[in-house]
Amino acid sequence: MKTCSLTDIGIRREMNQDYFFASEEPVGNLPNLFIVADGMGGHNAGDFASRCAVKTIAETARTTKLCEFDRILCESITRANDAVRKYADGHPETMGMGTTVVAAVLNGQTLTTANVGDSRLYVIGDDIRQITEDHSLVQEMVRLGEMDAQMAKRHPDRNIITRAVGADNTVRADIFETEVKPGEWILLCSDGLTNMIEDEEILRILAGSDDMLSKTEYLIDQANKNGGKDNITVILIDPELER
Repeated sequence: MKTCSLTDIGIRREMNQDYFFASEEPVGNLPNLFIVADGMGGHNAGDFASRCAVKTIAETARTTKLCEFDRILCESITRANDAVRKYADGHPETMGMGTTVVAAVLNGQTLTTANVGDSRLYVIGDDIRQITEDHSLVQEMVRLGEMDAQMAKRHPDRNIITRAVGADNTVRADIFETEVKPGEWILLCSDGLTNMIEDEEILRILAGSDDMLSKTEYLIDQANKNGGKDNITVILIDPELER
């Protein structure tokens, strides 16, 4: 397995409220762990929420006695929700803060993913597959048939999320189990990437002959070239599965 992880403030923002964690080595009972979080909230609240959530998820995974990957991810995200809520209770100026989370574990060819919010995970080979489903206002409208995916991408309310870590007393993560085939990439990212780059452009970049770092940098450069309206975080994974 090879990985590359980068985060960038973007062009329009004054602070980077994204946070990530990437470990190719075991984390507790997990063989590896990858997390992207995109914080929301005024002042430093979004920055704290994403950092607190990621660190709590990693620490919970490291110390839990649970063995099933999906249960570890769900428990870790629940603990993260509690940690963000507890801090907000003691610091009224941060009330209402929260964060998206997408977390993944790869065991052989089986990828277990958990997500809350609109940060995403893709599996990319001959085509590009979005594995996670956004918890957002526009995605709910798409699901109900009130708009199509292209309209959703341009909708002025596309950044309104309907589920976040820290937003409520309880949180529910969606869990996905996916088979990764030889030659496929895994991409975790915040919406600072996906709101600025079309899926087809991501596919084209990853299909190129550049090395892994160059691909990761190019994804961020293109997001900034297309407007860079938000923080951009990318974790790119090459499972190096045998053909």
